[in-house]
Amino acid sequence: MSADGDVRTVRAGRRSVEVHRPDKVLFTGGGEGKEYTKGDLVDYYRSVAEFMLPHLRGRPLMLERHPDGLDGPRFMQKNTPEHYPEWIRRVEVPKEDGTVCHTVCDDSATLAYLADQACLTLHRWLSKADAVDRPDVMIFDLDPPGDDFETVRQAARWLGELLDEVRLPSALMTTGSRGLHVVVPLDGQHDFDEVRAFARDAAELLAADHPDRLTTAARKKDRGDRLYLDVQRNAYAQTAVAPFAVRARPGAPVATPVTWEQLDDPALGPRRWTVDDAVEQARTHPWSSVIGRGRALGPARRRLDALRG
Repeated sequence: MSADGDVRTVRAGRRSVEVHRPDKVLFTGGGEGKEYTKGDLVDYYRSVAEFMLPHLRGRPLMLERHPDGLDGPRFMQKNTPEHYPEWIRRVEVPKEDGTVCHTVCDDSATLAYLADQACLTLHRWLSKADAVDRPDVMIFDLDPPGDDFETVRQAARWLGELLDEVRLPSALMTTGSRGLHVVVPLDGQHDFDEVRAFARDAAELLAADHPDRLTTAARKKDRGDRLYLDVQRNAYAQTAVAPFAVRARPGAPVATPVTWEQLDDPALGPRRWTVDDAVEQARTHPWSSVIGRGRALGPARRRLDALRG
């Protein structure tokens, strides 16, 4: 790493990337931890790149940018600005009234460049650019009404048992916010309507079995104190926080893949890892038994329908 005044140059893969104002504070302590600078953010994303990139490559992204840190305005960026370097990949995808030119992060240099742009969080599509209407991931977002993580832990167990019963492999990820994501790898042969319908039916079956604890009600006023089984991300052009992405919260928590065994760890919580230690969890390869096991939904759909009666 080299420095020149208010610009620092870092090596990321085969490229050198300039980091402007690396000492600018992006994350304040806020009583929940120390401050983190833009330089810290760049260093984190460089350190975790080899583990994060397999979950990003080929996917359109929505970028959550905070140019003035957590205390400043937030920008949710879909279109890639013209000033981005030509070596950063773009993909143009259809939308209702035209197209959107999304950024794609295929390498560590792009990851470092986006961190320099104060992109704190990368939100990924559930499909890839070469098949945008065919998701290869299904996501259940376990959204508790408050900060009671025991409710999230129990909901994850119930959902994991149901997915096991219909013979779909699944993985867990802390969100860095309040809950957990349960992630199911698919073979990319089904469209978003099929995937979302499956997720909705699975969530409704689970909520019917535990009506006092779980709900699929989209409106907050209808949920009461029940955990919301959110499947709305399973739709075209919707996004989910990427594995190992930093969240825009005090203390710089990270959305971190975990094993099912870690669900029983009393120390586990939605903000268990930060930019200081998430790479240590990454090195344990918590999803190694699931990656590459994308399944077709057909057999699982038949098993789910049988359970629904």
